[in-house]
Amino acid sequence: MSDSIRLVLLTLLLTNAIGMSCGESAEADDRINVILFIADDISWDDIGCYGNRSARTPNIDRLAAAGRRFDQAILVASSCSPSRSSIITGRYPHNNGRAAELHQPIAAHLPWFPRLLREAGYYTALVGKNHISAEKPASGTTAQPKSFDLIENGNAPDIKGGDAPGNKGGHGTWVKTVQDRPKENPFFFWFAALDAHREWDADKDWDEAAYGPKHDPQSVIVPPHLVDDAATRQDLASYYNEVTRFDHYIGLVIAELARQEVLDKTLILVMADNGRPFPRAKTRLHDSGMKTPLVAHWPSGIGKPGVAAGNLVSSIDIAPTILSLAKVDIPATMQGISFAPLLEDPSASVRRHAFSEHNWHDYEAHGRSVRSEGYLYIENARPQFAWQGPADSVRSPSFRALRAVRDAGGLTPAQQDVFLAPRPAVELYRTADDPPQLNNLAGAPQHAEVRERLAGLLRQWRDATGDSVPQELSSDFFDRETGDQLKLKPADYRRDPPGWDRDASHINAPGPR
Repeated sequence: MSDSIRLVLLTLLLTNAIGMSCGESAEADDRINVILFIADDISWDDIGCYGNRSARTPNIDRLAAAGRRFDQAILVASSCSPSRSSIITGRYPHNNGRAAELHQPIAAHLPWFPRLLREAGYYTALVGKNHISAEKPASGTTAQPKSFDLIENGNAPDIKGGDAPGNKGGHGTWVKTVQDRPKENPFFFWFAALDAHREWDADKDWDEAAYGPKHDPQSVIVPPHLVDDAATRQDLASYYNEVTRFDHYIGLVIAELARQEVLDKTLILVMADNGRPFPRAKTRLHDSGMKTPLVAHWPSGIGKPGVAAGNLVSSIDIAPTILSLAKVDIPATMQGISFAPLLEDPSASVRRHAFSEHNWHDYEAHGRSVRSEGYLYIENARPQFAWQGPADSVRSPSFRALRAVRDAGGLTPAQQDVFLAPRPAVELYRTADDPPQLNNLAGAPQHAEVRERLAGLLRQWRDATGDSVPQELSSDFFDRETGDQLKLKPADYRRDPPGWDRDASHINAPGPR
């Protein structure tokens, strides 16, 4: 059989699998199964069903068409490990202890929701990027039971039809995990790709028969804050390739679920941990960094399939949602709230406000935001520093292009924002009218009442959850112009995280929701 015929047959199988109601399963346990697909560094608007006509995501798009697309899904951190840590605990970053900052562990006493599922009889697996850890328990206390029956890096090729050996995207054993699971248990799978984290592994590992042609640099969408030149377009095309590879492996898992006749009783969630790894995206409090794609598919549990949900949900709502649907008690430590009503009714509302934070990620930072009433309000406790993006972004061709244009004095206002220092201490945007958030309304008299109301809301949230601005924050570990690592030891730059002085890891109050 030729590669082209095989690709057509796979596409037909996936289309039919997503569109149909699967037959009765022979499995003994009748509880819902759950798979959480987490992309690494993919912005919400780089998925086809969110309006991007260049990045190819046919499998995610079909899931959305037959399920639920969330148009206002907001992360609590646009930073890899803090974001993932908050998803798994259902808590804000500063309430997770040192995990508020990149590469730091979650406080030892906090439960992870997969552990609660496992104790309730679920088979649990984490396959792909892990990036989550827990502190060692204090002397005299015991460590919490393990959260996952299986932890694997996912880099081996699938047993049946996976990509070529050598693929380092973290998804090479997703299908195998679905095949090898114990059939008598319901399952929860945390499938975490390394796509689309720099450097671009998919370019080196491309399989045109599986993914189609590589993306054409001429067809990519260049955001207004980047330079529209050949290097940036190629950078974006390589990023799009990673997005498509992530989507391909989701399709393989869907086909396997359909073959096993368990697709109908499996809730599939697709999201990302933060925005694309480009300037003015990843680590930003703006939508380009903090808004995530979130697609849910569950043939037997979603009402009005194909209708998008436009109300706010937070990434800390994922844990309580999954637990509630699995009929597992939600612990008092979780600050999120279940968005299960939105699966039944896309017009339902479970929260009025969504809060986010930006803490140390390669560079000193402390920012807080709230989305409410159609506005984004931001407070920055370190306005003296630029928000240029993380070190891997600073080392990118896209950032170098911006730097060259800056040095030549030719930046547009949108591009200047990447280097702006000092920054405004307060920002306010009407998000529907200003999707890229370039028109700061904080000083406009006609918006003064909204500004004060949202400032009070943010203050109320910070007080309730034990947030703080330490006098000394963790400082830069990389050069802000080049992205080169500085020659520092942890003791030279690491300080206590926000909320540490208030013992925020023991505060469970969620603040306004």
